[in-house]
Amino acid sequence: MSSGGALAAAAPHIGQAIGRRLDPERAESVGGGCIHAAWRVPAENGPVFLKTNAPGAAWLFEAEADGLAGLAEAGCIRVPAVLGTGSDAGMSWLALEWMDCRSGNHASHRRLGERLAALHCLPREAFGWRRDNAIGSTPQPNTPSSDWAEFFAERRLGYQLDVAARGGAPARLLDSGRRLQEAVPAILGDRQVAPALLHGDLWGGNWAADEAGEPFLFDPAVYCGDPEADIAMTRLFGGFSREFYGAYEATWPRAAGYETRIALYQLYHLLNHANLFGGGYVAQSESAIGALLARV
Repeated sequence: MSSGGALAAAAPHIGQAIGRRLDPERAESVGGGCIHAAWRVPAENGPVFLKTNAPGAAWLFEAEADGLAGLAEAGCIRVPAVLGTGSDAGMSWLALEWMDCRSGNHASHRRLGERLAALHCLPREAFGWRRDNAIGSTPQPNTPSSDWAEFFAERRLGYQLDVAARGGAPARLLDSGRRLQEAVPAILGDRQVAPALLHGDLWGGNWAADEAGEPFLFDPAVYCGDPEADIAMTRLFGGFSREFYGAYEATWPRAAGYETRIALYQLYHLLNHANLFGGGYVAQSESAIGALLARV
């Protein structure tokens, strides 16, 4: 069955679950993702943003819905409202509020920086999260810990290295990666950091502005960690302006060792990209590991 045919078959079940009649005949495919199919589906009371995949991907949608709920509960930055998630007629799905995405202006970037800073100021009890979720399609373990260095070394770098080993990564990457994992406490040094709620995957494609220029976030991989871990991702692929960083750093100024920590936190995402896509990300990860080990 074609993706459009599967959507038509599932639409009555989805509509009943979210309490809105869908019109799958006028659904439009939406680009931008590499994991799920995405649709703008006309419905009663306005369109719905619908993500779909095979039934086995239901856990990814449940994790995403939970992450959006966590960000919404914080009340600092707008996120799309979760309408429902489920698995029907041979597909899993996540239904969200439809939001028109704009690139925003200088004020949008500034407000994003201010609101991210406010999010990072909210007190949290421990590093980790109330459930495991995913970074892209890679599982992301979030068992809580009171020790940030231990959490990052084991549940972030260590887990990605485990995935790399299972995927046949080069021995030199694995060997140097394990040495770096052991060196994480030394790299983080005496930094005292309180747990902050993070978006977790804050690259330039995971935020936008609405028609009024108000910023909003989507596609999270939430957990509680060092606020700099979110900033590290913003700096990995670009897409964030001077206005954003100026507004953010008015609340969270850079501290000693900032550049080294940014490189360490970026490595988590580089390893994940190497595990998902291979290619140049493998060499980039090796280079990043070598540069960090040279600073220890």
